[in-house]
Amino acid sequence: MEVQFIKVNPLTRVALDEEVGKSHRDLPLQLVVEGAAGVKGEVGPTAAALTAPVKKRESMTTLTWSLAKDYADLQQTKALARALDVDLTLHAPYYVDFFGSQEARERSLRQIQWASVLAEGLGARMTVTHLGFYGGGDRADSVQDLTRIAGGLSSWLKEYSRGNVRLGIEPSGHPDVFGSREEVLELAHQVKGVVPVLNLPHLAARERVNFEEPTLLKPLIDQFVEASGGHLYLNFSGVEFYGPGEFRLTPIKRGQVRFDPLAELLAEREYDVTVISSSPLLEHDAMYMKLLYERALSKRWAKRHQAALPAGVGKGKAPPAPLVSAHPPAKPAKKPALVARNTPHPASKGGGSSDRRRPH
Repeated sequence: MEVQFIKVNPLTRVALDEEVGKSHRDLPLQLVVEGAAGVKGEVGPTAAALTAPVKKRESMTTLTWSLAKDYADLQQTKALARALDVDLTLHAPYYVDFFGSQEARERSLRQIQWASVLAEGLGARMTVTHLGFYGGGDRADSVQDLTRIAGGLSSWLKEYSRGNVRLGIEPSGHPDVFGSREEVLELAHQVKGVVPVLNLPHLAARERVNFEEPTLLKPLIDQFVEASGGHLYLNFSGVEFYGPGEFRLTPIKRGQVRFDPLAELLAEREYDVTVISSSPLLEHDAMYMKLLYERALSKRWAKRHQAALPAGVGKGKAPPAPLVSAHPPAKPAKKPALVARNTPHPASKGGGSSDRRRPH
């Protein structure tokens, strides 16, 4: 499950008297993402600052978030995910601009770092983001600057989370935003710790290809599998093209890219892949993709076992009848006669059935 942390409401304030001496992560009803500066020259949140006792008159940054009100909530969600065997990732806020004003640059950097702080608290394995617009100068210079920024974020995240959370960079469907296929793959090769995220609708819109043919889809999958070290992280939804790029994401049945070819490709090969629904019909299309994938698996199974079946089976003919044992079956023991009673079941009142379905 990819947790959507797409809206940030930060508040920077001075520590209250009753908070002094307590750990930042132990403050009730407070989601502190940045404490005192700590060592001079450090940039961004540090694990040491967030676990250290709150100092008098200390400046701290807290967030308001619908998923959790404090670190106790994060720990509870983390424990629940592990109990249900759910693998978590977290998507950072969408608006990123490293070439605008200094304030916009620092805010973009902090938003990715704050998202990573929450990801570490949730036990998520990756923070997913993109790197925003190109600068006003030469595009090659912008790519070089963004590569350096991604390297700094990856190094910070490795130190903060002790390597438990990695930085995932996804492509963009707009040609004026960093994230072509080549740029994302090259960034993953140059910056250690960066995971390339295959957002198929974004790339389809950017390259103006619907990836219906296996000859186009398979090389793309193989490139991202190789660059990610074996495990592929993939986003899918419907998409509408407009002009040179992406107009909007849509439900799968309404988009210009179908999931069926991808499902068949994933079913035919032993890929280790996570597929995330980014559709406006989030849960519905997640289950729809699961259904299409299971259909592709069924076709694969039938194809592989067709040769082992008797002649004609699977082509409109029924399978042969089962072998009949030479020994006659034993006679079943006589059952006591059932007696209808009007007495209500002890577990129900008024004679109602005790076999009531509980809400799922």
